[in-house]
Amino acid sequence: MSDNQSWNSSGSEEDLEPREEYLHPVGVAEFSGVLSKWTNYIHGWQDRWVVLKNNTLSYYKSQDETEYGCRGSLCLSKAVITPHEFDECRLDISVNDSVWYLRAQDPEHRNRWIDSIELHKADPGYGSESSLRRHGSMLSLTSATSGYSATSTSSFKKGHSLTEKLAEMETFRDILCRQVDTLQKYFDGCADAVSKDELQRDKIVEDDEDDFPNTRTDGDFLYNHNGSKEKLFQCLSPKGINGIDFKGEAITFKATTAGILATLSHCIDLMVKREDSWQKRVDKEMEKRRRIEDGYKCALNELKKKSHFGGPDYEEGPNSLINEEEFFDAVEAALDRQDKIEEQSQTEKTRVQRSTPVPPEDVYSSSGSHRFSNKVEEMVQNHITYSLQDVGGDANWQLVVEEGEMKVYRREVEENGIVLDPLKATISVKGVTGHELCHYFWDTAYRNDWETTIENFNVVETLSDNAAIVYQTHKRVWPASQRDVLYLSAMRKIVANNENDPDTWLVCNFSVDHDDAQPSSRCVRAKINIAMICQTLVSPPEGDKEIGRDNILCKITYVANVNPGGWAPASVLRAVAKREYPKFLKRFTSYVQEKTAGKPILF
Repeated sequence: MSDNQSWNSSGSEEDLEPREEYLHPVGVAEFSGVLSKWTNYIHGWQDRWVVLKNNTLSYYKSQDETEYGCRGSLCLSKAVITPHEFDECRLDISVNDSVWYLRAQDPEHRNRWIDSIELHKADPGYGSESSLRRHGSMLSLTSATSGYSATSTSSFKKGHSLTEKLAEMETFRDILCRQVDTLQKYFDGCADAVSKDELQRDKIVEDDEDDFPNTRTDGDFLYNHNGSKEKLFQCLSPKGINGIDFKGEAITFKATTAGILATLSHCIDLMVKREDSWQKRVDKEMEKRRRIEDGYKCALNELKKKSHFGGPDYEEGPNSLINEEEFFDAVEAALDRQDKIEEQSQTEKTRVQRSTPVPPEDVYSSSGSHRFSNKVEEMVQNHITYSLQDVGGDANWQLVVEEGEMKVYRREVEENGIVLDPLKATISVKGVTGHELCHYFWDTAYRNDWETTIENFNVVETLSDNAAIVYQTHKRVWPASQRDVLYLSAMRKIVANNENDPDTWLVCNFSVDHDDAQPSSRCVRAKINIAMICQTLVSPPEGDKEIGRDNILCKITYVANVNPGGWAPASVLRAVAKREYPKFLKRFTSYVQEKTAGKPILF
């Protein structure tokens, strides 16, 4: 028998071919539904149609758009599903550095999704390695034996001597295989000869019974009737059957096996001697691998921090993962970007010349006759009484910014951990009147020309010619949550008590509630109480000249009491207020000066 035949005796050719009946698809039911997915810090949570099928989680913009292909998918084989620690409706699914933030409509719905995802992970379905069941098929060893020589000679390349001994093992193996074939032929020949001798013996016995007087046997010889004798069985020659020297083959077989044993013993001795050096190499490699794995884990953690930075866990909230310093840096960077965008837009756009009819002056002399009239009157009197008071005394106002004619003061006030610092700013502006400044500050037709922090706004209700309820949302400054505010804005002319009092105008904005603008989960509702008080001072012109803009100086007092809500750090809110209020006042006054230049004075 050949070398290959000796290895293949336990298998058949059918075993080499794969059988379709050995593969059985195993899977679980498809699961789908609507989940809210965190898209980015601008759009936040958005509803998406999510499908769980064949160990893959995919999402579509809506159920109607499934035929156009998914917008993203995750293989769940190595996914990590993490229910959120505080949000009972949220689950996070991460695969390497890719993370999906998902929210269900209620905790029960979230648990159903988690159970379904875990079920798909445990039973990944048709086509996976665990779903292929094989029954009773023995693979042929032909491929193993055909590659035996190459494998054995290349398995140990640690030293020259060991390689030589392994080569000797290969040589002995080839000799041994040939000797086994030779001896097998010899044994087959012996078996055939014995069978023939038995047949011949049986035939002679039968002939002896038929012709007994003529023939007789004497041991191994046959005596005929004529007195001659012949050998009964022909013995095998010393060369054996087919010229095989059985004794020589046996001696060679013994020598070959002895050589194999000697070589194996030598290989074992070499391996024992090298064990120490190999162990040292293994220890070094293990230590090197440990350092590489530690470095990889650190790099992966840093990458995850960068990739997840901007996710819902890093935005403003009671359990935010971002610290106060990182929060401030992110807010400051976002404000810088907004400033650059605004500078570019101002240089590229041409201001639209608008003119809205100015109501008669007596319209602004009272609070009107609407349902908030008494509240408006109360706010106006409080601001006239307290906002114009000097910043000295026991008020504890602190000067935080001083730029030329502008001074900004602040009092540090916190309530339940929320910064409520009142701010007060004073600035003098030449060439404009208090009426003009209040007109441009109050009229929403000009709001987008000078206010750069507003995303959109609309007038919810017009109460009178000088009062309206306004809803506006402010541009989001990540990682802070987006803010909105609903307030009543009223413009008033303050009646002078004597002729020496300056001409005084006021705009007050304070938070109110309205059925058409209810708070939503998308924004944090801020509460405000703001007033801009403008006093016009006129210096007499020279001679008979008419009063011009060079003779006008307006003193502005701006006060702001803002409750921002939410969970932004106090230090960040104070820093932003210190940075943004002076910029807002300079931007607004420059805008009014530009709008009124060359136009008739509006007292």
